[in-house]
Amino acid sequence: MGSVPAHVGACGLVGVHDRSIPFRMEKAKRLQRLPIAAALNAPGWTGLLKATALLLMLAALAACERATPEQRLCERLDAMQTALSERRPAEFIDGVSEEFSGNGGMDRAAVHNLLRVQLLANRHVGAKLGPAQVEMHGRQATVRFTAVLTGGSGRLLPDSAQVYRVTSGWREEGGQWRIHYAQWEPQL
Repeated sequence: MGSVPAHVGACGLVGVHDRSIPFRMEKAKRLQRLPIAAALNAPGWTGLLKATALLLMLAALAACERATPEQRLCERLDAMQTALSERRPAEFIDGVSEEFSGNGGMDRAAVHNLLRVQLLANRHVGAKLGPAQVEMHGRQATVRFTAVLTGGSGRLLPDSAQVYRVTSGWREEGGQWRIHYAQWEPQL
């Protein structure tokens, strides 16, 4: 595959996220080695002064750790995938805009109904997304990925499966990323 332009990001939904526990533990170890940590443990620092300094450092770190719009979009996509796999349609549909438009004129209500039908018809529903290619356009984004959707009774192999190539449009609505259009093509 060719190189990705500088303005294009990718959220690999099948990797370790920077908010994982091992990642945060390593980060905490690095913070303990900072000169400021040694200074706080020096004699003369009172409990209140230490607590105040620590709170100021945490506030500064929190400001630096604020998720970028692309990270929040990837988190939303990941949450929707999890909601579908864990049979939580209300959480999934929360990520779909009221103005959604999809293949064949499908709107948000039709997506919700399709999702309910699939959950009733299949004891197990799976959604595996390949790495997503994200193109940010301010408060809007285009996300392309491959999805493998499965359904069945829960035996070793699914009763049905389909691979789709998906192109989707997203925008921020009320501080949350929501999908407002999608096109999907079966690949098999």
